[in-house]
Amino acid sequence: MKEKTGARGRAEASGPASSPRSVDGEGGPAPLPRSVDEAVTLLGSQGYVADASLGTALFLALELGRPLFLEGEAGVGKTELARSVAGALGKPLVRLQCYEGLDMAAAAYEWNFAKQMIHIRAAELGRDGRARDSASGPGGSLPAAERDVFGEEFLIRRPLLQALDPPGGVAPVLLIDELDRSDEPFEAYLLEVLADFQITIPELGTIRARKPPIVVITSNRTREIHDALKRRCIYHWIDYPTADREMAILASRVPEAPAQLSGQVVGFVRRVRELELFKRPGVAETLDWARALMALDRQVLDRETVNRTLGVLLKYQDDLEELRRDGGVDEAMAGVE
Repeated sequence: MKEKTGARGRAEASGPASSPRSVDGEGGPAPLPRSVDEAVTLLGSQGYVADASLGTALFLALELGRPLFLEGEAGVGKTELARSVAGALGKPLVRLQCYEGLDMAAAAYEWNFAKQMIHIRAAELGRDGRARDSASGPGGSLPAAERDVFGEEFLIRRPLLQALDPPGGVAPVLLIDELDRSDEPFEAYLLEVLADFQITIPELGTIRARKPPIVVITSNRTREIHDALKRRCIYHWIDYPTADREMAILASRVPEAPAQLSGQVVGFVRRVRELELFKRPGVAETLDWARALMALDRQVLDRETVNRTLGVLLKYQDDLEELRRDGGVDEAMAGVE
């Protein structure tokens, strides 16, 4: 089958995918970082505090035109990194949220069945509303109408196709979030899409990205992702931040929090992470807790407020009981007062 010129005329013939190094036109998206320091600064412009290791992974992914694969516990900033990259570069963010049972129809494309049936029915009735012969008439033939229903106006574009053939022509940031929640067959399909940045639609042909999107894949590691997919990516594990980095994150994201309160929040959360919990609090929970304390007009931590607001920090009853058991709250507070 011949390659289509692409949806809305923007797909190209097959060939090696180019690096997204170039800038998308004057006055468009910002240029990509040209060093690790610039990558860290790029994230910092969006309030994302990254260390040199993460900055290196991001720089290499952008420089080499490879997907960035981020693994780590929930709430450590994997999804937020993709948002920050899109915001800093001035690119649209296309997000594919993965889940069990995700298939091509929800991830790439599907046909608008209802619109197709309406179109065929209109062709059957003709312009004047009267039934007419299927082979002739003033409005064209029914077989022609049946062929027309597989035109691009009947195509519903899902995130993968939106990213490869964006409406505005600007290559977006494609976030494939929580890939570990999807099934292995979808993972195999995604591998095929990312290998050549193209999608084949039998009725239309192969639609290929004129300029590949910046791809960020995240996983909470609830299951292992196949090596074949990882090999095509720049891999980075995002761990819980150091105390100094978490303080910097708080200062960036919750600047209204007093320095003393921020220090107490970080110290308390780090002690809680040392416990054997089902779900340790991530950076997202740290930020939420600090905002909750500010909403309660607290300037310093106290035991009563901690006990009343633990539901912001921990999301499982067993974890709450574990922390409160044997004076766990008092012990954690003793280290930050």
